[in-house]
Amino acid sequence: MTRLHVVSGKGGTGKTTVAAALALALAAEGRRTLLIEVEGRQGIAQLFETEALPYEERKIAVAPGGSGEVYALAIDAERALLDYLQMFYKLGSAGRALKKLGAIDFATTIAPGLRDVLLTGKACEAVRRKGKDGRPAYDSVVMDAPPTGRITRFLNVNDEVAGLARIGPIHHQAQAVMRVLKSAETAVHLVTLLEEMPVQETTDGVAELRAAGLPVGGIFINMVRPMVLDEEAVRAAANGRRTAVAQALSQALSQAGLAGRRPAEKPRGTAAGQRRGKPAERFAQQLVDPLLDQAREHAERLRLEHAERAAIADLALPTYELEFLGDGADLSGVYRLAADLRKQGVAEEPS
Repeated sequence: MTRLHVVSGKGGTGKTTVAAALALALAAEGRRTLLIEVEGRQGIAQLFETEALPYEERKIAVAPGGSGEVYALAIDAERALLDYLQMFYKLGSAGRALKKLGAIDFATTIAPGLRDVLLTGKACEAVRRKGKDGRPAYDSVVMDAPPTGRITRFLNVNDEVAGLARIGPIHHQAQAVMRVLKSAETAVHLVTLLEEMPVQETTDGVAELRAAGLPVGGIFINMVRPMVLDEEAVRAAANGRRTAVAQALSQALSQAGLAGRRPAEKPRGTAAGQRRGKPAERFAQQLVDPLLDQAREHAERLRLEHAERAAIADLALPTYELEFLGDGADLSGVYRLAADLRKQGVAEEPS
């Protein structure tokens, strides 16, 4: 059963928005979901229109239907290291003294691998944590993870640490984290657009994850634009059959009352109207030409998207599509995307 959902994607594909929508979709039917941010950008707080996320877990949303809850946490590497020192070495006050001296910040800055160990470790701790009733504290944990280009190294860093530290608490902690990350409890999802570079990076990312033995989840195709022309019109536009498409557009414009007169034109019969008036067909053509250019661009985009869909299909992974939010990704848009994901069955697997 998948309980840790790691969401990655090339920069600009909207992975934070997808992670937020996924968390809401998974939180339905009374389930508790924890949404984790590890990059310090506070993107989740902006999406949910709330204050900057603290290191402590905080409820930020209620799932569609009102039964489930979404909590959020921004993992801070310095605080996580203090927790780590207290957990394994009982350095409570000493750890705080090190922080005042700047040693904690120094350690997490010069050793990016250590930082990744702390971030992944905190996420896996949330997955393993139990409540007083012995049940998991969270039914699902969603991590807004680093971009595709470094996701494999980010998740696999504990494997390297376990190999370097052969014994002791660091070794055991690293092994415990990798047991979660490489288990059936985890799924690494990749977000892409129907464009060449994001799809290529997604394909490469899947290959790297599989080679590292990390479990790949699904592909989330984000910002999918609607098909505004039917297939026949798309074929005509792609083949350069301007006459057929122009006739159809002119007829549609005429039926809509857009081809009779220009907006500032006076009624025919007046002297000014007769001087400035143009035949309806000529005015319709003035509107049709720009639309034909857009139709051709739309047809070309669909052709390219078809090729990218084929490349995604070759990955043989579950695929989900999310609509393009024309007004931008705000809270209402995230709820819409969550509803779309539930319709596509993303939350059907029991947590």
